Amino acid sequence: MIRVENVHKHFGGVRAVNGATLEIAQGSITGLIGPNGAGKTTLFNCIAGAFPPTSGRVWLGEEEVTGLTPHELFAKGLLRTFQIAHEFSSLTVRDNLMMVPPDQSGERLWDAWFSPRKVRAEEAAIRRKADEVIEFLNISHVADELAGNLSGGQKKLLELGRTMMVEAKIVFLDEVGAGVNRTLLNTIGDAIIRLNKERGYTFCMIEHDMDFIGRLCDPVIVMAEGTVLMQGTSEEVLSDERVIEAYLGHGVKNKAEVGG
Repeated sequence: MIRVENVHKHFGGVRAVNGATLEIAQGSITGLIGPNGAGKTTLFNCIAGAFPPTSGRVWLGEEEVTGLTPHELFAKGLLRTFQIAHEFSSLTVRDNLMMVPPDQSGERLWDAWFSPRKVRAEEAAIRRKADEVIEFLNISHVADELAGNLSGGQKKLLELGRTMMVEAKIVFLDEVGAGVNRTLLNTIGDAIIRLNKERGYTFCMIEHDMDFIGRLCDPVIVMAEGTVLMQGTSEEVLSDERVIEAYLGHGVKNKAEVGG
């Protein structure tokens, strides 16, 4: 689904990503882990179009998408969420979902004036889709709540829901568990697994909670100092001497310490 070839991203003299190469298989839930400063979010930003790589190439399927903008990648089915949720706080949960589908008739003045029936029919269909997403995520009780009033975990669910309003091919999740209580994190995990198994979504997620990674992800890719250190199952990476040293700075094999 995604192929990253020798990607570099430099900020002046800082090499945030330094020759990263990896592949994300279609239909997988791939974990991306590494110590702070490893270049994980910067690599996400290069893939998702937030800024172009200094060098290297990114492929979506058989199409090279290096340097495309986020809205161009959105149209191709590549979506991402953020560590800090980017909801529209003054809109309801339902309205946050309804505004996602692009090129809506009601956004065009001509259609709004001369094709009101078409606009109403399309809006009704989008509303039904939003209600389906709300039910899927078990957030019906906050459907009419302003998004700014949601808890951190509910906002992460809303971000996930927004990816469901279009035909996503791959979704990049940046620390979906950050600041989320365990109950809601389990709900988010269940939703990701269902989207993967039932609807064929491909996911790649940055996450520090190794229990969460272990439950959802196979394979797990480890980054350190801007490059890919290794790839394997969660058990393999947690017991690898290089991974432990990248996190702890020494070679004591203690899985609990790496996961903490």
